[in-house]
Amino acid sequence: MKYISLLLAGILLGLYGRSQLKSLKELTDTTDTGWEVVRELLPKATNRVEVLPRDSVRACTAVYQSQLAVQTTLGAVEYKTGGILIDGGWIRLMGSGSPRLPRSLPEWNKGKSMTGYGHDAGFYLVADDVLGGFFALNWGAMGSKDLGKVFYLAPDDLQWESMGVNYGGFLAFCFMDDLEQFYKGQRWKNWHQQVDTLSGDRAFHIMPPLWSTEGKDIEKDQRYAVPVEELYFYTRNLQHQVR
Repeated sequence: MKYISLLLAGILLGLYGRSQLKSLKELTDTTDTGWEVVRELLPKATNRVEVLPRDSVRACTAVYQSQLAVQTTLGAVEYKTGGILIDGGWIRLMGSGSPRLPRSLPEWNKGKSMTGYGHDAGFYLVADDVLGGFFALNWGAMGSKDLGKVFYLAPDDLQWESMGVNYGGFLAFCFMDDLEQFYKGQRWKNWHQQVDTLSGDRAFHIMPPLWSTEGKDIEKDQRYAVPVEELYFYTRNLQHQVR
């Protein structure tokens, strides 16, 4: 019996990365949650915001795997939602996953920002857009100057750029900022029709690439829907090549 217990502990440690994981009760048993930030922002939204319903089992699993307490705004979004779609899905904020956004926060980060569930990470991917741009919280990988701030990996220059806001500020940006201006020159005619039908685990591979001289006219570029994970690794590999 002792051998079996030790074996099980070893398996769990391999799955979740460290032995001192907080229990689900510790992570969720509170009335003080970061959801209040979302609740206050929703009535002020000027962009299209759709909060995807959660599956309670998936939500509990995601919180335990990520070890994000619901007192944090990010943890609350993970626990309370299946994700959040902005402008019909132009920007996708990760939650605990849903049929329309079939990626949870820990599932999406595993193999990218961290090697396994519960592992410490230098950054944490929290959202992405249909162009193959990625948003991540800086937990040290992007330097100490903007620690805790959201960075954007832009597909038109392949660089992580600080947005100068924490996760709550990023939600405010998504809900209320002028996204037409932020994505100026990168939205084509009738983009709504294509974005509305795009699955939340796919994004557009733009050819010629947005970072190239030939790819600056979005109306002439070709757009291919590909798995967003494939596009993430493609972009990261390009980053290393151009350094």
